[in-house]
Amino acid sequence: MQPVQTSNDVLFILLGAIMVLAMHAGFAFLEVGTVRRKNQVNALVKILSDFAVSTLAYFFIGYGIAYGVHFFSGAGALVEHHGFELTRFFFLLTFAAAIPAIISGGIAERARFQPQLAATFLLVGFVYPFFEGIAWNQAFGVQAWLKASFGAEFHDFAGSVVVHAMGGWIALPAVLLLGARRGRYARNGQISAHPPSSIPFLALGAWILIVGWFGFNVMSAQRLENISGLVAINSLMAMVGGTVAALAAGRNDPGFVHNGPLAGLVAVCAGSDVMHPLGALVVGGVAGVLFVVMFTLTQNRWKIDDVLGVWPLHGLCGAWGGLAAGIFGSEALGGLGGVALASQAVMTALGIGVALAGGAAVYGALKLAVGLRLDQEEEFNGADLSIHRITATAERESNW
Repeated sequence: MQPVQTSNDVLFILLGAIMVLAMHAGFAFLEVGTVRRKNQVNALVKILSDFAVSTLAYFFIGYGIAYGVHFFSGAGALVEHHGFELTRFFFLLTFAAAIPAIISGGIAERARFQPQLAATFLLVGFVYPFFEGIAWNQAFGVQAWLKASFGAEFHDFAGSVVVHAMGGWIALPAVLLLGARRGRYARNGQISAHPPSSIPFLALGAWILIVGWFGFNVMSAQRLENISGLVAINSLMAMVGGTVAALAAGRNDPGFVHNGPLAGLVAVCAGSDVMHPLGALVVGGVAGVLFVVMFTLTQNRWKIDDVLGVWPLHGLCGAWGGLAAGIFGSEALGGLGGVALASQAVMTALGIGVALAGGAAVYGALKLAVGLRLDQEEEFNGADLSIHRITATAERESNW
């Protein structure tokens, strides 16, 4: 039965990889619907190009740093166990590639194209897998120390901290180094609104992400024998909690309504396998409110021009998810136990620190070396014409 079980595991994790790969279309259309029309093509091209660069960086460097596994042997060795390690790489690659996809939404409309591709290679090749190895592969003995000190290792089943908080907190230095879009904030304190260009595209992106997230979370079991319906239902409840909370806190705003479920899903990733569904509902609800409140604060009071709100959505809700796993995963609150809030807090803080340092180093160096930002005329014309020489509605440029 062993070959059958192994082949089932390969199919299981391959389906998960395909579902998470499809989520990148969700990232793309969420950004397309949020940015102004003159930047829609750039959003689409960035997500696909970043995924391609992420694949190269993770295949040749990142996966080896995180897990000590390389693919430079003959194909005969690679097909052992039906190629399970290859499909596992594919699955985890889709997680790694979410880092630049998250960042893309924060730096939209004014970032240069080639420097962002360089940042993608460095982040996915070095920064992300450094922390991934600590959290998911026992690197540097941090997990062992946490267990010895607090009774349990850091628990992040599907990446609230490892993927989402990392992506959101890496994006923050990038957004700050780039500065706000020209005309967004006036010297007299007035704020120029840049409403979403297409609510239907924004909603489409959100729905693609929601559906793919069940592969993101459930297939994080990685083997068929470890699959748990609890993960699926907790994901559902957190998604619903985030939606309802954002609907109420955001006063029916469609942008908040469609980001609310994403906030809930970000937060539930870490503890989706250990929480009670009612706990997941609360976690998602808190995340929905957290996103609405913090997005509003960053944009209007702190004047941080994070276009899609990736720092509050992924950075803050991801950090909340890391802590929430230690709270609602405890047996006292109906969870399965085996978690420690202290371990969750320490590793969440470590992840934030690595993300901030890595993001500042990569984007700071690129800013000094080649520059990060489009010039004033290019930004005014839009990234579509300035970088790609075509707009999303090209007939506008026709002369016949």
